[in-house]
Amino acid sequence: QVRLVESGGGSVQVGGSLRLSCAASGRDFSGFAMGWFRRGPGKEREFVAAVDWSGRRPLYTDSVKGRFTISRDNVDNTVYLQMNTLKPADTAVYLCTAGLAPANYPRAYAYWGQGTQVTVSS
Repeated sequence: QVRLVESGGGSVQVGGSLRLSCAASGRDFSGFAMGWFRRGPGKEREFVAAVDWSGRRPLYTDSVKGRFTISRDNVDNTVYLQMNTLKPADTAVYLCTAGLAPANYPRAYAYWGQGTQVTVSS
């Protein structure tokens, strides 16, 4: 079966860094767009970043530009989210996703992971 499994979440102080990983299995994802959404406390699911099949055309929401970097390794079917200069507003469950084309709305994506918690404290 298709699975997306996130890892790398945790607790960090403001200004710190974390790197999230998402390991995809069950099919070849090399032709898929992959991305990250997040859901903060009491908030709706929010687009964070996505990248096309080649890994060379990333997209970011404005609030993370310059701080987060999305990348992927198609040999290992893994997508990463490097998060730097973290702030409390980044606190959320981060969800890995994959779909046929990149977009900033969740219905564009066919597969989802369970999420990993990121907590940023002052």
